[in-house]
Amino acid sequence: MRRLIVNADDFGLTPGVSEGILAAHRHGIVTSTTVLVNKPITADFRDRLLASGMGIGLHVNLTLGEPLSRVPSLVGSDGRFMRDPRQAAWRGRAADIEREVRAQIAAFERLLGRGPTHLDTHHHVGLWPPVDAIVRAIARERALAVRSQTETARAAARAARLATPDHFFGESGPDAYWTVARTLRRLRGLPAGSSEFMTHPGYFDDALGYSRYGRQRERELVGVGSPGARAAALALGIRLVDFRALA
Repeated sequence: MRRLIVNADDFGLTPGVSEGILAAHRHGIVTSTTVLVNKPITADFRDRLLASGMGIGLHVNLTLGEPLSRVPSLVGSDGRFMRDPRQAAWRGRAADIEREVRAQIAAFERLLGRGPTHLDTHHHVGLWPPVDAIVRAIARERALAVRSQTETARAAARAARLATPDHFFGESGPDAYWTVARTLRRLRGLPAGSSEFMTHPGYFDDALGYSRYGRQRERELVGVGSPGARAAALALGIRLVDFRALA
């Protein structure tokens, strides 16, 4: 059996991104999203997200905007997170990292009235120590699945008895990753077991103007958010699921 989780990162980043994620689920193959809880999310977006039926995880964020707790080792002189994930992990004290992750889980629960389906991290900060071990420990404590971008991360997750997909595909570089061609190619070549596609669909809006991955989101919206992608997955016998299916 081939099971596929298509996770759209960054729900809540901007209204255009959130709107695009909802559209990519409605029309395409997106089955799951992860939420940035240190960004404002309106009641309308919250209600539509809950009504969508998508799996909803927490996009643990230590590299964008302001923290939800007092974590001096994770912020610069302006009180905002440092964007570079390696620097954030290197400078961050373990106690501050744990405090902020727990504060974001609590904020998620207040916002959505339930816990997350899984944890992943913004800018892949969870690949770097000590963030990696802290996220795994909290995930195990709460029986949450996790993303595994590499074989090393996957082995660590499984050693901690955490649910995680067998395969991972996705990137966000200078060009849009999930074009129509790449989506169809990856679907045709999907290996047996469970896979995650990390995606970043969205509509470009003024609030996204600062981002190095802005306009690319609209191309991803076409790549993973179209009826053609859904029809291809169904024709290939791929079961579209979210992280809850890994339990």
